[in-house]
Amino acid sequence: MSIAPTLQKYLTAENIQYEEIPHEPTMSSARTAQTCHIPGDRLAKAIVLRRDDAYMLAVMPASHRLHMPELRTRLGSDVDMADETEIGQLFSDCAHGAVPAVGKCYGLDLIVDDSINAQPDIYMEAGDHQTLLHLSQAQFARLTANEMHGRFSTHA
Repeated sequence: MSIAPTLQKYLTAENIQYEEIPHEPTMSSARTAQTCHIPGDRLAKAIVLRRDDAYMLAVMPASHRLHMPELRTRLGSDVDMADETEIGQLFSDCAHGAVPAVGKCYGLDLIVDDSINAQPDIYMEAGDHQTLLHLSQAQFARLTANEMHGRFSTHA
């Protein structure tokens, strides 16, 4: 497996330019950043949230931790992290734990942490534990232009 078919079809349809970067299998975003020799601030990780009986993604740097109270202030008190079963159903063409930081192709809204927008380029999971996508900041900004943005994470 490499790039998830749903994601690849969407990126092609949106004319998003990216580079695929193969790497040794890893099971965490922090380890992926280390293995690929990229700063954790440039690796966008996606956390699946349950909000008002729907789902969305929170996207932030791999070097950060989610600050749930801040997220609840922005989104409302009925926000929690989705469980593994829910994530598997939403991302059926992705490996367990390899959620891409793109929501629209999976029918999900995003909230993007402002700290990732300061990076010159962005890396993200492609849907498996062996492939990253490398995008310019401009391409990532196109993917997240109409999404919510704010501060909801802190540097680990």
